[in-house]
Amino acid sequence: MEYVIGAILGLAVVALATVTGLDRGRVFYPTLLIVIASYYVLFAVMGASERTLGTEIAVTSGFSFLAILGFKRNFWLVAAALAGHGAFDFVHHLFIENPGVPRWWPGFCLAFDGIEVRGWLCA
Repeated sequence: MEYVIGAILGLAVVALATVTGLDRGRVFYPTLLIVIASYYVLFAVMGASERTLGTEIAVTSGFSFLAILGFKRNFWLVAAALAGHGAFDFVHHLFIENPGVPRWWPGFCLAFDGIEVRGWLCA
């Protein structure tokens, strides 16, 4: 069910961005990537150790760097980073133990990220 809800919400965000023209600005998808990646930091604050928080901050910083670099240099990097974040959602639990992450989050975020990549490609 988390995949369905993530996809529906992703479609709603893409549709709203398209209808309002927000997606015409180059800043929309890089900002979206930074916000999406930062949720793992929030989850670490809610239920994990300081070490996990530091790890999540480092990973979020990496995705933020890619978003900024893609915005400044090559916009395809933003799409690749969004897709990469979707893949990261799928394997996150294998590398980082973060008890603050809801059980349903990886599937939800994977579906959402996938829709956002598709929306970026169509923008």
